[in-house]
Amino acid sequence: MPCVSIVVPVYNAAKSIRRCAESVLQQEYKDFELILVDDGSKDDSPAILDALAAQDERVKVIHQENAGASAARNHGIEAAGGKYLQFMDADDWLSSDATKLMVRTAEDNQCDMVIADFYRVVGENLSRKGNILTSKVLSRREYAEFMMDAPADYYYGVLWNKLYRRDLIETYRIRMDEDVSFCEDFLFNLEYVIHCERICALQVPVYYYVKTEGSLVASNLNLMKLVEMKTSIFQYYNNFFKSVLDPETYEAERLRIAGFLIDAARDDMTIPMMPGTMKIGEETVQASYHAKTADTLTVWYYTDKLYQRYLNAAAMKYDLTLSDLRVYTAVCMTGGWCTQKEIADFTGIGQLNVMTSFQKLQSRHLIGIRTAPATLEVIAIKGINEQFERDVQMAKEDMLEVCLDGFSEEEKNTLDQLVKRICINARNALGQTEEKPSEEETERQ
Repeated sequence: MPCVSIVVPVYNAAKSIRRCAESVLQQEYKDFELILVDDGSKDDSPAILDALAAQDERVKVIHQENAGASAARNHGIEAAGGKYLQFMDADDWLSSDATKLMVRTAEDNQCDMVIADFYRVVGENLSRKGNILTSKVLSRREYAEFMMDAPADYYYGVLWNKLYRRDLIETYRIRMDEDVSFCEDFLFNLEYVIHCERICALQVPVYYYVKTEGSLVASNLNLMKLVEMKTSIFQYYNNFFKSVLDPETYEAERLRIAGFLIDAARDDMTIPMMPGTMKIGEETVQASYHAKTADTLTVWYYTDKLYQRYLNAAAMKYDLTLSDLRVYTAVCMTGGWCTQKEIADFTGIGQLNVMTSFQKLQSRHLIGIRTAPATLEVIAIKGINEQFERDVQMAKEDMLEVCLDGFSEEEKNTLDQLVKRICINARNALGQTEEKPSEEETERQ
């Protein structure tokens, strides 16, 4: 059976479902099944879904009479066989590393649920959305306390930025309420979280949510109408906190809990020129150069671009820039001791910007810096944050996994030896031969 079942309800989505499905089928993580549930579409969606299933055995298609998205999702849950469940909407798409990062987070931390950042897309613009800034494993109560700060926020309410354990869903028969037409996904999440012990937030945006005109949130509901609709589900929400919090804390937090009734379902604005808004494509590292041949230089270009893309995911997780991460990895590659001049030479980043990165990384306790007495140069010393080091190392491993896809172990070993020989030859030609460490370097160690 697949590790992940990805469920997508589809209704009259002929214009977008190919992009949605292709973003799944092109995932770097391969151990999944894609369950597309046609909810009685009247356009070409059924034919498109059947064609996708014919082209890829990982695709399962279910056709049902029109019964709504909740019924379609429930149908998909019933058909799922994965260890984990992931949901999407047919208008949206995933980053290429979405499922890999969510499964990795769940497995590394033995989590019951992973909740990830996402991009909100309007036209050609997007902005990042995420509320929980800590990467520590959260208890059910700690997660509930975060949620009280923004009770009606999409981040908490929707299905599509989360990874669920299917055994919990089946054990407690958690399903979408097909009789509710507003916040039904939020109710599903409330019921699921009640049974969670460990929850992790992934501070990497992995999902592209497309604002669809004509949807309930997009419509011009006045505040009274919104409150009226929310009142009908407030009892579920209130009971959730009664079960999660002790009586004393519940009484103390009742005002914050009641804030759900007046906190409009926030769907943060994405407007050109507004802070945090980007053009689609600017959020990730792109390769704009198209080489017609494959040689040493183009291999370096493409592998470096790929490495930057994976580093960028780690940078977003720790609220650092890609330049900060490139500086950090350069420090690590020297063995943990290097000057800002050396790093600038290696990365192509100006010395002033390298120094800025040094200071930022030091403030996060990720490296140490000091001044060399003899030269007055600033020297960086690798830090000891194990989780950060692991995330950065995973960027390299992910890059190599993609680049060496299809290689045998013998081919990998041969390539490793060839790379070492090339490096030695190039260093010798540049006059950088192996030397015994100086007294100062010996003292550093």
